[in-house]
Parts: sequence; structure tokens; C-alpha cells
Amino acid sequence: MTFTANINIMPRPEILDPQGKATLHGLKNLGFEGMGELRVGRRVELQIEAEDKTAAETAVREACRKLLANTVTEVFSFEII
Repeated sequence: MTFTANINIMPRPEILDPQGKATLHGLKNLGFEGMGELRVGRRVELQIEAEDKTAAETAVREACRKLLANTVTEVFSFEII
């Protein structure tokens, strides 16, 4: 079966996010009011062939741990559809 994994990778909350701070500063300079903390991450879509949803989840989790996310500085979550 073919599955699609929607993977979200974000900096860990305790890690400074200079890109998020710069983006927030830019929004404020453009006149956007009321903006709170902003953190920038990335989204990955991955198509995967697997026997079932459980096998797809296992494969995606390992791909995130080994390559897609730096688990020292980032956290990841995903949804299999």
C-alpha cells in the first residue's frame, strides 16, 4: 500500500530560533500588531510503500531519527494518511 507521511520538524522549545525571531521582527516592521512568539520549522511530505499503517509509521519514525530531523536540536511529529 502507498501511504503519505506529513512530517513536521520544529526546533526544540529550549533552543533559540534566530530565524523565528528575525521573521517576527519583520512582521512587526511591516505593521503587524499582536504577534506573539514565532518559531520556524519545516514540513516534509513523504510517500512510502508499506504493508500497513503500523509499518509505515515505524519506517517514518526511523527516517526522522536517522536523517530528516536532528534530534539533538529538533522535535518531529507526523501523520500517516
